[in-house]
Amino acid sequence: MPATIKALGERVTRERLDNISVILSDPDDPRLPANSFDRVFLVRMYHEIRAPYEFLWRLRPSLRVGGRVIVVDADRPVRDHGTPASLLDCEMRATGYRRVDMQKLPQVGAYLAAYEASGKRPEPDQVKACSEPQEKQ
Repeated sequence: MPATIKALGERVTRERLDNISVILSDPDDPRLPANSFDRVFLVRMYHEIRAPYEFLWRLRPSLRVGGRVIVVDADRPVRDHGTPASLLDCEMRATGYRRVDMQKLPQVGAYLAAYEASGKRPEPDQVKACSEPQEKQ
């Protein structure tokens, strides 16, 4: 969202947060430079990514060795502006990541999950789509 990115960029500049980069990505490409990040934070926005497999696949080269992708999102259906943790795990595995940490944030009905690149990055035609878990009746 360009307005949010602009406001965040202004805050980063105003507060002189020199170790933070604010970048407007594409729906299928985070547009991050290769081998540049120790941590990439996706906070309360993963469920908004329209092409998660392409996005995650293209994100991976931006991580330095030992780099992590940190996702904070609501543990609820995508249609309710969240991402079930099991769906996130599946999508991350499908694109070559492994979960290294998961913390529930019960006060806000969310979680914080951390992932690292694992093994060789799969070729795009090897990535298999995941299904969102069905709600219990």
